[in-house]
Amino acid sequence: MRVLTAEAMAAVDRRAVEELGLPGLVLMENAALGVVEAIGDAAPTAGSAAIYCGPGNNGGDGLALARHLAIRGWRVEIFLFAPALPLPGDAGVQHDVVRRMGLPVRPLRDPEDLRAALAAAARAEVVVDALLGTGLSRPLTGLLAELVEGLSEVEGLRVAVDVPSGLAGSRWEIPGPCFVADLTVTFGAPKPAHVLLPAATVVGRVAVADLGIPASLIEEAEGDLRLLTAAEMSLVLGMRPPNTHKGSYGHLLVAAGSTGKSGAAVLAARAAVRCGAGLVTAAVPASIAARVASGSLESMTLPLAEGETGEIAAEAAGELVAACAGRDALALGPGLGRSEAVLAAIREAVLAAPIPMVLDADGLIAFAGRLGALGERPAATVLTPHPGEMAALLGCEVEEVQADRLAAVRRAIEESGCCVVLKGARSLVGGPDEGIAINPTGNPGMATGGTGDVLTGMLGALLAAGREPFEAACLAAFLHGLAGDVAAAAGDEVSLRAGDLLEALPVALRDLRGS
Repeated sequence: MRVLTAEAMAAVDRRAVEELGLPGLVLMENAALGVVEAIGDAAPTAGSAAIYCGPGNNGGDGLALARHLAIRGWRVEIFLFAPALPLPGDAGVQHDVVRRMGLPVRPLRDPEDLRAALAAAARAEVVVDALLGTGLSRPLTGLLAELVEGLSEVEGLRVAVDVPSGLAGSRWEIPGPCFVADLTVTFGAPKPAHVLLPAATVVGRVAVADLGIPASLIEEAEGDLRLLTAAEMSLVLGMRPPNTHKGSYGHLLVAAGSTGKSGAAVLAARAAVRCGAGLVTAAVPASIAARVASGSLESMTLPLAEGETGEIAAEAAGELVAACAGRDALALGPGLGRSEAVLAAIREAVLAAPIPMVLDADGLIAFAGRLGALGERPAATVLTPHPGEMAALLGCEVEEVQADRLAAVRRAIEESGCCVVLKGARSLVGGPDEGIAINPTGNPGMATGGTGDVLTGMLGALLAAGREPFEAACLAAFLHGLAGDVAAAAGDEVSLRAGDLLEALPVALRDLRGS
């Protein structure tokens, strides 16, 4: 699903009007009907609404909505925040129609009007914010700020038209006071504010209404953002042909673990098996090989040379490169260690390994400040940093990464030439030629040790099966979060552990196929 900035969606609307001849009033009517439908789904027994309109097209949508609800027998109260009348353009037409129908439109100009507006919200079953839409340029202040804060506290269903007032549709920050919605109905395509945090925390459930605009106009719009959906990922997952065998799904080599961190190798290997790898070999320091073998019965082990600290030795780099023969992909990094000797061995192995690779954890730290070197690899690479590892790769602070996660991913792709998965709430998956996909699955319970190792194994399995890096990264991220959601639903987010994702993965796969 495309994610469009407010500016890109406005350009789509203009094309619909100018090239197709669709009148703006038709688009406004379709928008209002889309909100009617979404409200009907969310509150099927409701019959009263308080609707708050601004002076622009968003307010016009609200006025059209009021008319459609009134025609359906709803008790409707309308409040208009506008500096002057008549309203311009199509919003003015909608205002005239509502007035001619005899629906009273009360002004919002002073504290007394504000008290009346909040009193109406308190008695309504549905409260609709159609004040500002996507075009916010500065934080709300004064009467409007008081209004949205008051409306956010009512008990009725809170519905935002397009974007909650107080947010900028093209951004993800919450710059100041804003309307907190239970349901946001947007049009044509979601905006960044709907799907990126922290703004996404105040939009509630998001419904995307059809404006009657051909899908081709939305697909041709500017921008490189997409939202992963279950329907799309189900098609990517596909079905296994009946005439296959374990060799059809690849042999993954997992390089992970050290003394005290054998669990990282176990989790990655087990995740690879659960995600469908035909064969999995865990290459680990010799002293933990037996422990890893007993922890992951379905995979094989390959002992590696190790130093006195129980981490891989320098000669393990050559052993790993040699082990790539006959294997289809390499997952490298979890729990290997961060001493300079280990990081040097990692760099040697990574740059010489001739097969596709997912690089995580300590494997990423080995390339801190050296992202460009990964462009020398002879095969595809997928990087899976969390924000701290991304900051190390880019040579910046974690706060800088989190302030603009999209920019961080784009920079990492440009410098490395690799696919990149920036983990965290609403993980981002980017590729050199594919743009950036936003993953909606997952929950706070996954913020626990080992869940990243599970993702590494899953992604490695998909690479070993021959999937293209970007496709493999998108599917792994979506399934990983979905397994976390299944596990949390079976218990509680607080008690979730990395191993729970492995047990939930079969259910997640089944549910995804069903979608």
